[in-house]
Amino acid sequence: MAGFEFGRNPVEVPRVLTQYRRIQTPLPAPGTRELFELLDKYESRSMHGQIPIVWDRAEDFSVWDRAGNRWIDFTSTIFVANIGHSNAHVATALQSAIQKSLLHSYTYATDIRARYLQKLVEFTPAQFEKAFLLSSGTEATECAVKLMHMQGQKIGKKRNIVVSFEGAMHGRTLAAVMMGGSPASRAWVGRDYPDFSRLDYPYYWDLEKAGVSGADRFSQDLETLKSRGINPATDICGFMLESYVGWSAVFFPADYVQTLAKFARENGILLCFDEIQAGFGRTGKMFAYEHYGVEPDMICCGKGMSASLPLSGVLGRADIMDLPDVGSMSSTHSANPLACAAGLATIEEMEQRNLVAESARKGKILHNALNGLKSRYPDRISRVLGKGMVAAIVLVDPKTGAADADVCNMAAELCMRKGLIVVHTGRESIKFGPPLTIADEAILEGVSVVDEALAEALALRKAA
Repeated sequence: MAGFEFGRNPVEVPRVLTQYRRIQTPLPAPGTRELFELLDKYESRSMHGQIPIVWDRAEDFSVWDRAGNRWIDFTSTIFVANIGHSNAHVATALQSAIQKSLLHSYTYATDIRARYLQKLVEFTPAQFEKAFLLSSGTEATECAVKLMHMQGQKIGKKRNIVVSFEGAMHGRTLAAVMMGGSPASRAWVGRDYPDFSRLDYPYYWDLEKAGVSGADRFSQDLETLKSRGINPATDICGFMLESYVGWSAVFFPADYVQTLAKFARENGILLCFDEIQAGFGRTGKMFAYEHYGVEPDMICCGKGMSASLPLSGVLGRADIMDLPDVGSMSSTHSANPLACAAGLATIEEMEQRNLVAESARKGKILHNALNGLKSRYPDRISRVLGKGMVAAIVLVDPKTGAADADVCNMAAELCMRKGLIVVHTGRESIKFGPPLTIADEAILEGVSVVDEALAEALALRKAA
């Protein structure tokens, strides 16, 4: 999002009153600028840059500010609120946990920790036999790297290299940054680490243009690794794949992943999927990797695990998860009682409301509506990406075919002024991820707002 800032000064906007939206003040609402200035003074600026709304409360798929404006939320607070904001079942579970007067327990055993871990493992596919709970997604990916290295050491890998992909997002700590991002985002590290090697992401449109299959592309990537002095069979301990690329919700070609998984299995290489954003029903399946028809050794989870409190985890086979010795891997807030209560309630809610199937069903509504939008802007929207309840539209300049981040920025701001919150990527995409509980009609209403915002953004661009 660098290089673009949303306006903070209130401007008059048309009033909106529908079943799911209410805009009744200038936007940003009165008082917003002053609060942002307070944050500017006391908070690191790295936290800033989002759409200028001061959240006051959020319920299900709606967000309100203190002035009474109401928005449809197409972000789920960056894919946390899969089961809806302030979910009643989760809130009740948290209230019960607080009333027990046990807010923290470090790694001492608790009943809720045992019950949650049992439920979590039983809820996930059979190859995941044990879990290690943490607080954030980046902790989970760091943990996965540690397990990959330990497994590589155990079986005698020569170099213990983790292979990942440029442009992926695995977190902001050292190993996580080394596995993705861009050269600019890794610049603070000061150097590359030899135990990480990143491949160019195999975007399906690049493969189509080159006339190669996903399997052929993986063979080419093996040759790329060899050109770097890496023997893929003996030097790699793990592959880390973001189940879909975050900025665009684009998936790997399935045959690429299947060929990679076969190579990993034949050569004692662990396959891990980063499901932090994609898991817990977001893509119309419990986990996004299921779209590829493979079985990974490990997955990293987070965000939608608890629908509220900081909770993440790594799940895998027992022999992998038990590689660290007793007491050698822990986290201060790992499996704390409140997070476990929220996690357990989240799974119960997903089961009771059949939210994975609902995600698949509602995803068809979302994607059909966005493809209709593409047909109205065929020279501007180059692609509709994603699966289930995650989607993105990619915008281009029709004169040059180049990515058009400027129109995306304008459209995101205009959506806010009309009562819709979208994921501002700062790139040539506008991304959507409503709670899985959103009403069908609200999905369609939200897409209609995107339509209006795009039309206005393009008119502004033309007049400039």
